[in-house]
Amino acid sequence: MNVLLMAYGTPYAPEEIEPYYTDIRRGKRPPEDLLHELSERYAAIGKSPLNEITLAQAIRLQALLNLEAPPYPRRLLGPFPPRAPQGPARVYVGTKHWHPTVGEAVAAMHEDGVRRAVAIVAAPHYSLRSVAEYREKVEAALKALPEPIDFAWVESYEAHPGLIAALARRLEEAIWRLKDPAKAAYVFTAHSIPVSAVERGDPYPHQVERTAELIARRLSLPRYSVAYQSAGRTPEPWLGPDINEHLRALREGGFEEVVVQAVGFPADHLEVYYDLDLEAQATAREVGLRLLRARSLNADPDYIQVLKELVEAAWLR
Repeated sequence: MNVLLMAYGTPYAPEEIEPYYTDIRRGKRPPEDLLHELSERYAAIGKSPLNEITLAQAIRLQALLNLEAPPYPRRLLGPFPPRAPQGPARVYVGTKHWHPTVGEAVAAMHEDGVRRAVAIVAAPHYSLRSVAEYREKVEAALKALPEPIDFAWVESYEAHPGLIAALARRLEEAIWRLKDPAKAAYVFTAHSIPVSAVERGDPYPHQVERTAELIARRLSLPRYSVAYQSAGRTPEPWLGPDINEHLRALREGGFEEVVVQAVGFPADHLEVYYDLDLEAQATAREVGLRLLRARSLNADPDYIQVLKELVEAAWLR
């Protein structure tokens, strides 16, 4: 089994922020004010662990796939070697905007003789601005190969029982810290997308709402809502409500405590650390709200089990 695991990617050093941002803008250098703003955000959080977490996810996913692989993966035609082979499952990592790029990962797969694989993006919700763009990058990389690779895609998994259980487990941890859970507000967040994409039929907001609904039902939450964060710096309208505006509205509604869970982001990174832990926390303090954030899935075993089940199902299709 071969797997291409994809994530957004993040720069390692301050001098890498400009080429990273330029790649996000499809080769167009960002204006100085936007570049400065992004640099300041990275400086504020210290460092994004997204690359390290993605690699840990890949290593653990590969280990789990091989651990539960068939006991006799191939027939031996002679004496076996003193060193065990890597295993029948191989997981490759490709990032959308940094290195290794999706194209570099696909090229490495071809070089290793891979002709069939499962492609999965860590984000659980499908969007024309996320999973669809990863697919475009894979297809562009395939055009440069002398032989094709047949990819089976996991396009979304917003309602996977294991995902819901893992998210609910982390939300329960935060609920335990509340003074009065029955009177608190519960907010699920995801990355905003342009309203124009929603108008073209993007299923993204419906999938985000489905994830929130299933978690709320599992925990019998007295109330919950969905808000969006990390809207792009473009003049077009982006999907809302924005998390900061929503927090102000909750305070005006009489709430004193709120738990926020970023269901659209499996791993900690800039948008979690800055937009929630710094910016949203500042907004909450400003209006007099106590805000708790449920911890992320990262590379924890229960989340890796979800990825394993998804790629195995796709491999057998």
